[in-house]
Amino acid sequence: MTSKDTPMKGVQYVKAPERDSIGDNASVETLVAQIIADVRERGDAAVRDYSVKFDKAELAAFEVTPEEREAALAELDPQTRADTEFAIGNVRKFAEAQLATILPLEIELRPGLHLGHRVIPIERVGCYVPGGRYPLLSAPIMTIVPAKVAGCNEVIACLPPNAHRAMIAGCHLSGADRIFRIGGAQAIAAMAYGTETVPSVHKIVGPGNAFVNEAKRQVFGPVGIDQLAGPSEIFIVADETGDAVMIATDLLAQAEHDIRTRVGLITTDRALAEATLKEVERQLLDLSTAPVAGQAWRDYGEIVVCGDEAAMIAYSDHIAAEHLQVHTLDPQATARKLRNYGSLFIGELASVVYSDKCCGTNHTLPTMGAGRYTGGLWVGAYVKIATHQWLDERGVTAVAPPAARQSASESLEGHRRAAQLRLDRLQKA
Repeated sequence: MTSKDTPMKGVQYVKAPERDSIGDNASVETLVAQIIADVRERGDAAVRDYSVKFDKAELAAFEVTPEEREAALAELDPQTRADTEFAIGNVRKFAEAQLATILPLEIELRPGLHLGHRVIPIERVGCYVPGGRYPLLSAPIMTIVPAKVAGCNEVIACLPPNAHRAMIAGCHLSGADRIFRIGGAQAIAAMAYGTETVPSVHKIVGPGNAFVNEAKRQVFGPVGIDQLAGPSEIFIVADETGDAVMIATDLLAQAEHDIRTRVGLITTDRALAEATLKEVERQLLDLSTAPVAGQAWRDYGEIVVCGDEAAMIAYSDHIAAEHLQVHTLDPQATARKLRNYGSLFIGELASVVYSDKCCGTNHTLPTMGAGRYTGGLWVGAYVKIATHQWLDERGVTAVAPPAARQSASESLEGHRRAAQLRLDRLQKA
């Protein structure tokens, strides 16, 4: 469903999306199910067959050797390496700061009743690193670095066999313990269930194409997943102070990701809406990625004019955009009123591209309205908050009677006996 299918009071379209970037995705469920079943049954042999079929890659071995890692690192342009390490440093520092806010707990809730929780890193995680048309060096940083900060024992990275060699260097610099040249649904299946060479993991994170997304959905249960990612999204909320040139530039910067990227402007100023519409078309004339960005804009771009700020906030919260930029007279005040988004970019100096690449926040974010109930990937996704309890005699005396009575009222005699046994023994002692 597109947003135009859900009319809201005080909202008028200057440009409405022509297509639904979610509904237009053809079903791949059957094919992915076959791939997963085959990988579970035949392991490496199935992975090898699918690598030839889908990636046109015949590999003697899937795992990248230490020598291959060093060779990829040596080939990396010095400035590219420096920029990659800059991004890794920022992402690591922010993840460390986030982890410091996740604290263990011990509390004596009642005399003798001790409750608490531990913060336990997930033992082994799998990071899917998409290949894409270009080497996306930020991709491994966003999934691997927080896992290492969280303290995961082993971090596995899978990337398509035809991915740029610089991506191997990116995985290496980010801290991957093992790197495998396996892509697509077969990579997800291999990490979920294990093969002769790929160890099974406990959680899989990272974005990918429709096949990867569907595979993550199907293996969820035996393993955890971070989220199901749809096409990328950017929306900008703006008042009359918005800059049409800057807004158009930011919309097209995101639109060049994919022809199904969803981009939009939500504004209270019709003049800005119309100026932005013209500016987007002007910039497309000399944008080298116009074949992709232009199609995304034509099919999924939207501009809406809202009657007042309240309507603008309400419409933005309805969209729950993956990336949400705030270009208003007082962006901090506007930001405090917004609640549904993947990541918020406050003020016109905060561009999505900074987070996409290197500023420190994670660019793996919820799409398709999931920002209404979750945030993006973060260091907390790599730890478990596991509770525990212990009781002394005073605790048993307080808890056992109501536990026994509740068990009896539910006709759970075994429960009642277990609750009463400890109390009876204490009373006899």
